[in-house]
Amino acid sequence: MNHTWFILSLLLYVGVFPYGFSKNVSRPAIVKIGAIFTFNSTIGRVAKIAMEEAVKDVNFNSSILPGTKLNLTMQDSNCSGFFGMVEALEFMETDTVAIIGPQSSVVAHIISQVANELKVPLLSFGATDPTLSSLQFPFFVRTTQSDLYEMTAVADIVDHYGWKAVIAIFIDDDYGRNGMLALEDKLAERRCRISYKAGISPGSGVNRGDIMDLLIKVALMESRIIVLHVNPDSGFLVLSVAQYLGMMGNGYVWIATDWLSYFLDSAAPLPLENNMDSMQGVLVLRQHTPESDRKRAFFSRWKKLTGGSLGLHSYGLYAYDSVWLLAHALEAFFEQGGVISFSNDSRIHSLGGGNLHLEAMSIFDDGNLLLKNILQSNLVGLTGPIKFNSDRSLILPAYDIINVIGTGSRRIGYWSNYSGLSVVPPETLYERPPNRSSTNQKLYSVIWPGETLTKPRGWVFPNNGKLLRIGVPNRASYREFVSKIQGTENFKGFCIDVFTAAVSLLPYAVPYQFIPFGDGHKNPSYAELVHSITTGQFDAAVGDITIVTNRTKIVDFTQPFAASGLVVVAPFKKLNSGAWAFLRPFNARMWTITACFFLVIGIVVWILEHRINDEFRGPPKRQLITILWFSLSTMFFAHRENTVSTLGRMVLIIWLFVVLIINSSYTASLTSILTVQQLSSPIKGIESLKEGDEPIGYQVGSFAEHYLEELGISKSRLVELGSPEAYAQALQNGPKKGGVVAIVDELPYIELFLSSQCKYRVVGQEFTKSGWGFAFPRDSPLAIDLSTTILQLSENGDLQRIHDKWLLHSACSSDSTEIESDQLQLKSFWGLFLICGVACFSALFIYFVQIMLRLCRTPPDSVSEGSNSSLSVGVRRLFSLLDEKEDLSNQGSKRRKVERSLSDNSKESELGSITRRQTEITAGSNINSSS
Repeated sequence: MNHTWFILSLLLYVGVFPYGFSKNVSRPAIVKIGAIFTFNSTIGRVAKIAMEEAVKDVNFNSSILPGTKLNLTMQDSNCSGFFGMVEALEFMETDTVAIIGPQSSVVAHIISQVANELKVPLLSFGATDPTLSSLQFPFFVRTTQSDLYEMTAVADIVDHYGWKAVIAIFIDDDYGRNGMLALEDKLAERRCRISYKAGISPGSGVNRGDIMDLLIKVALMESRIIVLHVNPDSGFLVLSVAQYLGMMGNGYVWIATDWLSYFLDSAAPLPLENNMDSMQGVLVLRQHTPESDRKRAFFSRWKKLTGGSLGLHSYGLYAYDSVWLLAHALEAFFEQGGVISFSNDSRIHSLGGGNLHLEAMSIFDDGNLLLKNILQSNLVGLTGPIKFNSDRSLILPAYDIINVIGTGSRRIGYWSNYSGLSVVPPETLYERPPNRSSTNQKLYSVIWPGETLTKPRGWVFPNNGKLLRIGVPNRASYREFVSKIQGTENFKGFCIDVFTAAVSLLPYAVPYQFIPFGDGHKNPSYAELVHSITTGQFDAAVGDITIVTNRTKIVDFTQPFAASGLVVVAPFKKLNSGAWAFLRPFNARMWTITACFFLVIGIVVWILEHRINDEFRGPPKRQLITILWFSLSTMFFAHRENTVSTLGRMVLIIWLFVVLIINSSYTASLTSILTVQQLSSPIKGIESLKEGDEPIGYQVGSFAEHYLEELGISKSRLVELGSPEAYAQALQNGPKKGGVVAIVDELPYIELFLSSQCKYRVVGQEFTKSGWGFAFPRDSPLAIDLSTTILQLSENGDLQRIHDKWLLHSACSSDSTEIESDQLQLKSFWGLFLICGVACFSALFIYFVQIMLRLCRTPPDSVSEGSNSSLSVGVRRLFSLLDEKEDLSNQGSKRRKVERSLSDNSKESELGSITRRQTEITAGSNINSSS
């Protein structure tokens, strides 16, 4: 009986209550956790109180870790990686299961190595270096936001305001350098860049003189957008010196990362050499924490704890939540049967240790399980949802964007990784679909440095004594566009006047100098000129530079100031009227089709009228003449033959309408030919050149050579020509005498060439559409500003006046003539011919249907059928019926009666007139006899 009870008790112990007993047995009364941070720092002072209060709340709350208390031990790293490592090793001697901290990214890099070896999770509420999230540090868990998202927010702000380059001032350690790398990547994604990086020593040895030297270099730079990613001590020193140097005034933009926001939120006293005046207009980022009842209650509690002497910032909230995150992870750890136990590492014992007592350090056996539960946590804290994504970063990163004004600050909007910039809290946007479109990116107005609401341009010309080096093509021909003034370094021409006029409209001065490109004896290569900008030889290029695709890939162009496109110029000959000029209104096909239709109409009308109209009957010769005469006489509406049938009249009416249109068109075209001078050229356009094999001329240095090669024209056919005189000579000689068949060049040059050369004309259409613009390096802000002023020149008429000044010349007297005006083509009349053809076919179809019906009703001749085949008999019957004179008596008695009455009346009237004449003659003779 005793053995039975023992077995039942053992089964109950092992099978029924294993989980309940494991909770009570494996849960220790005290769990040791550590914290490493800098006590005497803006973050540390707040974090210390926040973590102490969090431990109290966890230990007081019976719903989490029942029967277990957290024991928090804090160590001061004093922002030293060495001291932080020593303190971490000390924790390993006391069976610490997790470490909260450090706040410094530099210290985190070192301690993470210790945490990896000893398998102790490291929960940092202040280390924001993006590289700490790499796979190199598996036991590092960031419980705050990464600088990767903060730099994304900075890049979005820069892009939102249209700036292209920034200057980065950063603390030269892991925190600053890796933050700048993240910023550089995010700016590059938006086609922006860091134009200059200035590092500050992370030690305490930096002084005001060092900062002043640094900022003087910054002031000489082009960009006026400065991103400040430092610690509070260095940051306030930079702002103070910047105010002293006048760099907190109009035109400057200062963007500070969250070091300034948590300092201001903590209400810590500013350094003596600094005050709020040194940061007016600065944009500041602050980690966003959503509003909640718990957060508001904790803020009220905080004021009571500190008496209002120390403000609570976001890092304090993250420190508080880190303790709760660890408590929930420990709860899950114990629920899964985790046991807090440590074991010695044989590798450490083999080192000996000496006086370091390394053998006292031990490895957390279930550290991986605790780490897994930390990363799988899902709770809501004072900072909002606490949950990690696949990159071990907190979900839903967001920042407040603050504008420092007066003695305080004003929030101008938010940034979230979900929807970018907005004036709506991120919590509201999470309920909507994500929208990163540019129209959805909004911020409230900003009071910029210098107390202005006008958005700074963001750049100036470098104040280092250097002029803007502008390359100008030193042309040998077409000097009206751009040319060097002999004996000077100055240039003149249409393009130069446009550039100087555009620069004069800019709201700032542009120091520049023109540098000739080319020797002046031959037109330079414009492709090489543009490429010189990318190599740094020139800061810009001004001239008649065509905007083409391969150039836009390496430089930026302004708004086009002149339209341009390739055209073909060829010689022409005048067409005299001559003896056969009357044939020229129609082309050969038109004449052929018209003549055929005249014959077709005559035949169709003859078929329709032959049986019932005596005028279309008679011997074959007479009928053939009738057909020809009738068809040709309709050309002049002079036909005498009457049409009796309805179908014949329908066909004739439609055909007469067609003839009317043809006659009118012929008359108008012939009049034009005989009164307007006509020009002719064997070249019709670019297609004619592609099909031929004659040489083609182009201007030296032009992109036309490359374009023609892309069209499939052999390079051996292309001939370089350097001047208008060379153009004229080559065209005059022609291919047989060593010249060219045509010239391909841009329209502005050709217009100038044709103003003095009246023997040549543009043939075909302009086959490229482009324009001339001024070239600048990629993302140059000056290109954007000059585009605006060029549009102003176009709108106020100055651009046209400059054009007329340089390029308006008297044209040839024959400019109004055209090259080989188009003949009248068949395609212009095919609709009329189609209507007429359909009418003829319809009439013939109806007619033959009537004939076939009549043929079926006519009884066959039995004698003839017996002697011949049925097919030949049927054909003969059909032709006999077609040729047979239709008996009009079958068409109704009414018509016969009318005709008979008309004939009788005519006979009676003739007899009456004869009787009257005889009576008069008899009476006359009686009178004579009586007399």
